[in-house]
Amino acid sequence: MPYYRRVGEVPRKRHIQFRKPDGGLYAEELMGEEGFSSDSSLLYHVNLPTAILKSEGVDLPAHSAGASPNHPLMPRHFKPHDLTTGGDPVLGRRLLMANDDVRVSYVAADSDGELYRNSAGDECVYVESGTARLESTYGALDVGPGDYVIVPTGTIHRFVRAGTDLLRLMVFEASGHIRPPRRYLSQYGQFLEHAPYSERDLRTPDEPLVLEGEDVPVLVRHRGGLSRLTYRHHPLDVVGWDGHLYPYAFNIDDFEPIVKRTHAPPPVHQTFEGPNFVICSFCPRPLDFHGDAIPIPYNHHNVDSDEMMFYVGGDYSARKGSGIDVGSISLHPSGFTHGPAPGAVEGVIEAVRKGHTETTEMAVMVDTFRPLNIGSQASSVEVGDYAWTWAR
Repeated sequence: MPYYRRVGEVPRKRHIQFRKPDGGLYAEELMGEEGFSSDSSLLYHVNLPTAILKSEGVDLPAHSAGASPNHPLMPRHFKPHDLTTGGDPVLGRRLLMANDDVRVSYVAADSDGELYRNSAGDECVYVESGTARLESTYGALDVGPGDYVIVPTGTIHRFVRAGTDLLRLMVFEASGHIRPPRRYLSQYGQFLEHAPYSERDLRTPDEPLVLEGEDVPVLVRHRGGLSRLTYRHHPLDVVGWDGHLYPYAFNIDDFEPIVKRTHAPPPVHQTFEGPNFVICSFCPRPLDFHGDAIPIPYNHHNVDSDEMMFYVGGDYSARKGSGIDVGSISLHPSGFTHGPAPGAVEGVIEAVRKGHTETTEMAVMVDTFRPLNIGSQASSVEVGDYAWTWAR
């Protein structure tokens, strides 16, 4: 992360004795990336974070497994709101698409999550609707609609719903780390002036969360599958921590669009980068303002990427007449040239002539640099005629 945080009680220097009121030692836990060569945080536990009593294998739910190639190759349209709802924010995930770099799932949770640790990679959780409290070893963080929640690899956490509404989440599980794009940061990690968001826009836990309990189960995703470890003491027992590694939330409404006089390509919307993929935010912004601009995407073929778009709000004029609407997901694969729906270019030029000056669209996009396979859950809610809409 770009900046240092200190929360709760920590000793004056690292790796020196830090004693409890009764004279016993707090137990250190160093959470670090890339073999002590990248970001880390140092956490101080009331009890040993290593004390486990049991480990059991857990079968991956059928709705979270299995994806097949996009064959025959075609652009596709899915409606995740038609998926079965229910479950918790982890085991209730319905796999939509996946490759070796990222898994994309959707969940409409009606129950709180159990304690969970993803030890295979970072997670980016986009909150479509509902509110929740993210509880973790770093403290608590309230999240709601429009929030991206970045959870670093290995963080024990859970989502606790704040009401009775379904908690609708789009989840990106990476095979590595998810970070702000390097071009937005100085060589020392500070956000630069041209970046579309800054440190002030990030929300982080600001006080410790110390819970008590014994024989506490934690679900762990690892490279071999799922296991459930039973901890002797509650793992959320950290009295203080400091460092550059921690969960945080960033709301899509705080993304500051980058605009040009003529239409700018998707990299201007980039919000995060992961291993062989990027996540982008399409937000309301002024329309392209050159006198002869075509203020809508041109036909394009990103030959190295599959593009998945989740439409979360507003009016997406480029897809007029295609059936795409709020709640839709489109997949435009490499090998297919995609662009505005027929008539959309003329329509937006006429709208600008009549005084329309800005977009209202809201969308979350992931571009992957390896093909996305399609999960059976996505196939079950596919709109079958989308591929032919350009020929109408």
